[in-house]
Amino acid sequence: MDTTVIFAKEMDKQDNMRTFKEEFYLPENQLYMDGNSLGLMSKRSEATLENLLSSWREKGIDGWTEGKDPWFTYSEKLSERVATVVGANSNEVMVTGSITVNIHQMLSTLFHPTAERSVIVVDELNFPSDIYAVESHLKLRGLDPAVSMRKVKSDDGYTLTLAAIEEMLTEDVAILMLPSVLYRSGQLLDIEKITEMAHSKGILVGFDLAHSIGAVPHQLHNQKVDFAIWCHYKYMNSGPGGSGGLYIHERHHDELPGLAGWFGSDKTKQFDMSHDFSKASGAGAYQIGTPNLFSVAPLTGSVELFEEAGMGNIRAKSLALTQYLRDLIQAEVGTFSFVDVTPVVDEARGGHIALAHPEAARICKALKQVNVVPDFRSPDIIRLAPISFYSSFEDVWEMVQRLKLIMVEETYKTFSNERNVVA
Repeated sequence: MDTTVIFAKEMDKQDNMRTFKEEFYLPENQLYMDGNSLGLMSKRSEATLENLLSSWREKGIDGWTEGKDPWFTYSEKLSERVATVVGANSNEVMVTGSITVNIHQMLSTLFHPTAERSVIVVDELNFPSDIYAVESHLKLRGLDPAVSMRKVKSDDGYTLTLAAIEEMLTEDVAILMLPSVLYRSGQLLDIEKITEMAHSKGILVGFDLAHSIGAVPHQLHNQKVDFAIWCHYKYMNSGPGGSGGLYIHERHHDELPGLAGWFGSDKTKQFDMSHDFSKASGAGAYQIGTPNLFSVAPLTGSVELFEEAGMGNIRAKSLALTQYLRDLIQAEVGTFSFVDVTPVVDEARGGHIALAHPEAARICKALKQVNVVPDFRSPDIIRLAPISFYSSFEDVWEMVQRLKLIMVEETYKTFSNERNVVA
């Protein structure tokens, strides 16, 4: 391959998304490769947050019902726009809560254990919070997680196979819940095949889209996925602690929320103050509390950028960036014991490249010293995520040159090979 910076610059000239970089605040002299953990701030997000602050400043409590974007229906209107990002109907998505809260809500609503079906299948590579939520939910139902939670096994410690998933789908399984993209390796699961496979056995299917929303196009409604949950602060760039989202297929909208709250009410009846719950007709029914508006507002500005760019263009650039990254890694530092554990084919790859290395923690520290922001995941994974909106091909090229220098000069050896408190 051509490993010159001239080639990278030529790729940037051909990039139809290159102007979006101007929409973001980029830390000076820094190469940011951690957008799969926390996306950078856009100027649009700053503006929509400021707009909400202004409405509070100028209108006080009347901001709930007055102004350009009344707070009372703010989340509902935004959710209709987010629905297009995940390929859902406008009434199937709600911006609310967090991943873990929304897992509890979806399981409380859709998990109806019986003597015949009382098992929830997860996987052994999933993010800890998802596992904690399932375990605690089962305990609240009086079920033993050692019996009623089963984990799909990984053959290589990084990825899952369809065969391994299917093997777990026995007659006593009620729900299968998996990540769309595995957070360590970046493997993108085949949502459509997995959903069809589970449905053929009478099993409901849910996905955690934390590492795919905003990086990978989805068609949740058409693929008949039962439910999904996600955060917005990674590829969706909504800011730290930004409100999450949930999707529930419209065929389940007759289900009462397992965890009912005032903001799940029919908007026309919410202020009747009746103790009889009047359920909203769509995904809004599965809200629990008042929207965290200062955490929701930045998402409005970010969604504008997604609407302008289009998920097709975002995905195409993401695939090009990550392929270029992995090719450069192989060409420039392939002799330094890095193992690329991300699946090779585009259809099985999310938005980041994962490199396994026995010195991963100290290499990440050395990268930060030279103004590269990577992401370490225990025990030995370096995650690198060039982001379609604000990463250039030249950024990727420069990052690999800095990594090469670290390895050649062995400067990483001056750091301990232990993760920081926050990795």
